[in-house]
Amino acid sequence: MTFFFVLVVCLKMEAQAPDGLTTDLLEHTGDVFIDGYPSTLLPAELGSAIERCQTAVIRSRQPHLGWVMNSDKPNTIQTAYRILLASSPELLAKDSADFWDSQQVQSNNSVAVRYEGKSLQPSTVYYWKVKTWDNHGGESAFSAAKSFLTAKTFDNGTARYPLQITDESPSQIKYLDNGCTYVDFGRAAWGRLKITLLADGNNDTVTIHLSEKTKDGRLDRNPGGSIRYSRYRLPLMQGRHTYVLKIRPDKRNTDTHNASGVLPMLAPEYTGELVPFRCCEIENYGGKPQIGDLARLSVHYPFNDRAASFHSSDTVLNQVWELCKYSLKATTFAGTYIDGDRERIPYEREALISQLGHYCVDREYSIARHSHEHLIHNPTWPTEWIVQSVWMAWNDYLYTGNTVSLQRYYEDIKAKTLLGLRESNGLVSTSTGKKTPEFLRSIHFKGNANNFHDIVDWPHTGILGLGKTEGGETDGFVFTDYNTVVNAYHYRALCWMSNIAKAIGKQDEQAEFTRLAQQMKKDFNRAFFDAKKGYYRDGVGTDHCSLHANMFALAFGLTPDKQVKKLIEYIRSRGVACSISGALILLDALYEYNDADYALQLLTSTAERSWYNAIRIGATMTIEAWDGKYKPNLDWNQSAGSTPAYLIPRRLMGVEPLTPGFEKIRIKPQPSTLRHAEILTPSIRGNIRVSFNNYPNQKFEMETEIPANATAEVWLPRVAAKYRLTVDGVEHKGELAGNFVKISTGSGKHKFIIKNIQ
Repeated sequence: MTFFFVLVVCLKMEAQAPDGLTTDLLEHTGDVFIDGYPSTLLPAELGSAIERCQTAVIRSRQPHLGWVMNSDKPNTIQTAYRILLASSPELLAKDSADFWDSQQVQSNNSVAVRYEGKSLQPSTVYYWKVKTWDNHGGESAFSAAKSFLTAKTFDNGTARYPLQITDESPSQIKYLDNGCTYVDFGRAAWGRLKITLLADGNNDTVTIHLSEKTKDGRLDRNPGGSIRYSRYRLPLMQGRHTYVLKIRPDKRNTDTHNASGVLPMLAPEYTGELVPFRCCEIENYGGKPQIGDLARLSVHYPFNDRAASFHSSDTVLNQVWELCKYSLKATTFAGTYIDGDRERIPYEREALISQLGHYCVDREYSIARHSHEHLIHNPTWPTEWIVQSVWMAWNDYLYTGNTVSLQRYYEDIKAKTLLGLRESNGLVSTSTGKKTPEFLRSIHFKGNANNFHDIVDWPHTGILGLGKTEGGETDGFVFTDYNTVVNAYHYRALCWMSNIAKAIGKQDEQAEFTRLAQQMKKDFNRAFFDAKKGYYRDGVGTDHCSLHANMFALAFGLTPDKQVKKLIEYIRSRGVACSISGALILLDALYEYNDADYALQLLTSTAERSWYNAIRIGATMTIEAWDGKYKPNLDWNQSAGSTPAYLIPRRLMGVEPLTPGFEKIRIKPQPSTLRHAEILTPSIRGNIRVSFNNYPNQKFEMETEIPANATAEVWLPRVAAKYRLTVDGVEHKGELAGNFVKISTGSGKHKFIIKNIQ
């Protein structure tokens, strides 16, 4: 009997313990920072600390808890969990809980479990852990304990991390003939310079130059446009001392008296004012500074550099990925997604692109949610970008499985669909008298009503340097009272709102949004589709058919199936006549309708209007436009150009959430001619890995690793009409889906091989 009891206990404990515990989407709630640097302090020690400390705080009395389920067995699903939450680590260590013992709850929810224990108190540290049961009969050990600190007051706001500072060493130092020292940090970042120098006299002064740009192996002191350059004079004290440059604030991005009502994001006191720079030059110094004498104090939102990786057989694609991934880290220096250093203002365009990319390169959701919620109450002026708030709201739920933000801002999100601008013909317009004060208040617009209008794409006017065959960033879009692009956005927003209403249990409103969307699709095609040409006009009253009118209609699912082929041909004929941010829609449309050849051609292009062009001209972050000639004052530090960080994992590699919170994952690679690629990309449930070897029209081999408590729908390119498919060595027929063969699978590692047998 004793032996049997021990055996049963061992079998129950064989499952792996959960990890990756999150409280209100934050994983590192137990970390305490001292002036931006992670420290050894614990949240419980904050009361006795004399240092200036920062830490995340939980702002809800009923936070949502989540974890990553682990298993070395395939096809594992969580069947139950038990959460313990206590006021002390000692209690928790004894498997006791004075605030909440959930007992064993039969559920597969591992991403958003609402706290249901005793009322949490403000400014208090709590500790929790979780164990799980699975469909194999396994019972895990408890996870390691996680602590969190509650806020002084509970306002139900989004919990966030403090900003982090990382000291970075130079990658290169050169001593120039004129006594000047050139220091290169390899790539730009927002930060300050810390430098240690030796002075013999009392009146020695050095001059320090900072710049984002290099030229001929030197620092470019006249980079032009909005590319950053600054000059500082540093008086030295006698002896050897360490100095930190005080960055001068720039009125362009720190002026809080902006008449538009959209204000810049200011740096917190503990980081100080910042400037983006890649390199520096030190003049009038007699010595030779060494690498250890200099550091760039770079500021960013906490970021796991190893959370995602990508490598392929195409070297251009690899470089574009690394550029975009790094840009998404570096551009978080304000703690909110912003438009770059020229204005430091949150815009919906950059926030949406940052959100989509950030989800793919780090298991981090709080800065995206905060940025989205900030923009709900602080919208910008383009009509189409207002609608992007609905898109961001849906993304937040799709990637997290957490409805808190949807519930809190539901009415605000609904207003952002632009239903208030809807006319009797079913279309929306900003020029037919619907732009009333009541409507503007409903979307929280604070600027001049005359400034609220359609934009289509950006930059939208006054583009310089275009050749005769170049269409510009809006492809010559002709604006009318009823424009195709904003109405495409309106249709898609209605679809998103139907999903959002369903997610929070508003069945009647879900049905109404579905009805409105179906009617809008008919009204849209009746108003804008040119049946003779086979593609879409820019608006009512014009015959001009831009790239934008057609790529938005296609990407947002408005195009009848029988018209798709001709529409793609027309889209191809227009070239890249859109902005670097608008290309998100272009490639989304191409991948959605399986034109992977043209999509890969654009991703790997080295032409002037390509993502690679930023690398060629010397930028180390993604830039605001394809090139300076298309926007002479462009920033060299904008996330607007980072869309490949989303397009590569989600479209080329095909890894995306099929249901909210990655409960079901779709893996639908579209390799075209790419011979090999492998990716690690995070999800709220854990890491996802995909690698393939591609022999077009002959064989396609793919290996996947799906996290526990998730299932997958795998789409394999159909290499021929007759094929042989094996899954983990076992032959399968699969389900035909156009040019793909579809297979359902569970968690764990799986290998798929599909061969031409004709």
